[in-house]
Amino acid sequence: MTASVEQMQKIKWWHTIDLGNGITTPGVDNSPWKLRTLRMPESLRGMTVLDIGAWDGFFSFEAERRGASRVLATDSFCWSGEGWGTKAGFDYAHAALDSKVEDQEIDVLEMSPEKVGQFDLVLFLGVLYHMRHPLLALERVFSVTRRQLILETLVDMMLTRQPAMAFYPEGTLGDPTNWWGPNPAAVVAMLKAVGFSRVELVYSSHSRSLVYNVGRAFKDKLSGTNTVSRALNQGRVVYHAWR
Repeated sequence: MTASVEQMQKIKWWHTIDLGNGITTPGVDNSPWKLRTLRMPESLRGMTVLDIGAWDGFFSFEAERRGASRVLATDSFCWSGEGWGTKAGFDYAHAALDSKVEDQEIDVLEMSPEKVGQFDLVLFLGVLYHMRHPLLALERVFSVTRRQLILETLVDMMLTRQPAMAFYPEGTLGDPTNWWGPNPAAVVAMLKAVGFSRVELVYSSHSRSLVYNVGRAFKDKLSGTNTVSRALNQGRVVYHAWR
């Protein structure tokens, strides 16, 4: 176990994954807290699950733990792209958990029923705003969703009621892979435009306290990733959508 822990510590982790025996991966993301905002069904028994943009696989392994009959984790950019992520974390956690989660390296825009199949539940978490072509990406996601989608994303222009999106050219939101900040109305409109019949908001960071949101805005300013005024207009949302 000592050698295994040493190997784990050499990996640059995004997700915080409980591997059992008191061992947790040192991820940047507070994955257990994010899980609570998703309102994923407690039991996925007999369901098939697709995790698009799986990275280290926290949500893939959680779906397996909740009884899914099949889980497919997919990624492209974080496993072999230009970002700092790799597939090493997923492979390590997969072995440590003795997991049967399947994996496939495929870009979102290459998704189709012919290439990956269709799934009862699709997870599309923290990916939409990284897409250069977000509506096209959602069309691909819809094509592989048999029943339900859980979508988590950054949103912007939250005081604008008409569907709209902010564009972030040349890394103006602190990361060159951040391209678009749709407002909540745009997220709903896009989901319905690609074919989802019902869309429900289940979490919005703006429902948290004003103190929290102001503190987050000043933290972004101090880190140099954003301005206070723009950060206050941004947030995170989780939507459930059904065919």
